[in-house]
Amino acid sequence: MAHEVNTVFIVEDDPSVRDALGLLLGLHGLTVALFADAESFLAARRPDWYGCLLIDIRMPGMNGLALQKHLLESGCWLPVIVMTGHGDVDSARQAFRAQAVDFVEKPIDHDRLMRAIEEAFARQRSQRDNRDRNAESADLLAALTPREAEVMEQVVAGQHNRDIARKLGISPRTVEVHKARLLAKLRVSSIADLVRLSMDGRKAGRG
Repeated sequence: MAHEVNTVFIVEDDPSVRDALGLLLGLHGLTVALFADAESFLAARRPDWYGCLLIDIRMPGMNGLALQKHLLESGCWLPVIVMTGHGDVDSARQAFRAQAVDFVEKPIDHDRLMRAIEEAFARQRSQRDNRDRNAESADLLAALTPREAEVMEQVVAGQHNRDIARKLGISPRTVEVHKARLLAKLRVSSIADLVRLSMDGRKAGRG
């Protein structure tokens, strides 16, 4: 099943709480997907899901904090809001250490929950924009010739034309030609932009 923008994935073992949250968020125009436990969510999860997660801490099987940690370590980019009826400082610390958007206690303050969801969606949009930019940078970098890539690597490292020429066994003038061509191919007009694009491309490669 595909989920697009503004989907809140609720993982909560108490059916009455789960249904009440689904009704509340539906009244606010949000799409919801309900799961009774962490295992059923993980079995259904797809990498193209977009939105945020609302996770209860105390559940049979894998608890909410363990699910949050698992998702973070597996590279899941869905922002997480943790909720609990038994809040404590240590649990809150663990949740925020694993990059939780918020830690809300039951009975849930609806206004606070909606603010947290809006923040989670904003975080998701920012992450998606960054990934799109990184992927675009990686595509541009892939179009460089091997020599242009060598010149770019030296430029990004802060080397001057004469030093680059000496290291690559070419003339400073040839370095200038390669530099002009790679800047044009990468659609940047300054060395600062070239450094940023290089870093974005590396992030895409790691992802």
